[in-house]
Amino acid sequence: MSTARIAVVTSLTHAEYDPDLALVVEALRAEGLAAEPVAWDADRPGWEAFDLAVVRSTWDYSERLGEFLAWADATARATRLFNPAPVVRWNSDKRYLLELAGRGVPVVPTRILEPGAPHAEADFDRAAGVVVKPAVSAGARDTAWYQPGRSADALRHARMLLDEGRTVMVQPYLPLVAEGERALVFVDGAFSHAIRKGPVLTEPGVIDNDRVAHPGIAAYQPTEAELRTARAALAAAPAPDALLFARVDLALDEAREPVVMELELIEPNLFLGHTPQGLQRLAAAVAARAATAR
Repeated sequence: MSTARIAVVTSLTHAEYDPDLALVVEALRAEGLAAEPVAWDADRPGWEAFDLAVVRSTWDYSERLGEFLAWADATARATRLFNPAPVVRWNSDKRYLLELAGRGVPVVPTRILEPGAPHAEADFDRAAGVVVKPAVSAGARDTAWYQPGRSADALRHARMLLDEGRTVMVQPYLPLVAEGERALVFVDGAFSHAIRKGPVLTEPGVIDNDRVAHPGIAAYQPTEAELRTARAALAAAPAPDALLFARVDLALDEAREPVVMELELIEPNLFLGHTPQGLQRLAAAVAARAATAR
């Protein structure tokens, strides 16, 4: 029997910036798989030649969403894509937070503003300030937080995005994010590991697309409440089977209860370079899927 071929999916512009890419390829090869990095936007890579395609550092997807979703659909027809194309499509627009909330998952309260719909400065008036971001984005691009009394500035930010035809999210700023954001990683549906990192939006009123996406990473042991919230979010995702990988980003609200900031199912940093056990779990899960694909 021939060795299963695995495409570890990256992008032409981000492969060199992914510190985990070589680690994943090496770990999969240690499992006896023929793994190689492949850019999703490369010319005719021949996806049908692979037994599995595992999305990792396609970090430019939000800037080319239509093209990326078309790629996901086409690749899923040629081979087995993880995570699956319907999950990728659902997770590509952060309006999924409204769906999670509708299913009882604690999330950061989120208001959606659509291009052409009415909005006013009062939409940005919150006691602790607000965060303004596009509904389709990655790495906190085009995102900023505004202190109380700066609702006019927040409105200008939102109008800039709306004028570009982009859907806008407005969320209350959570002061306890200063204690760190929690990122809980799941592999094959089971909790694997977690990290805590410093806040990303540190300077009010500033859109900084060059900011460090994960400052001050440290290993973290989540609380039972955090694990419950993360599992509830995953249970609400439209996936009939356990996801190969997932990351649930949490923060604490004013009552010190965990709320979902984002559910990352497309190309999340899994912090595998900080967690050898997590890398081994991912490699073993890919190997198990490869075995059923042949």
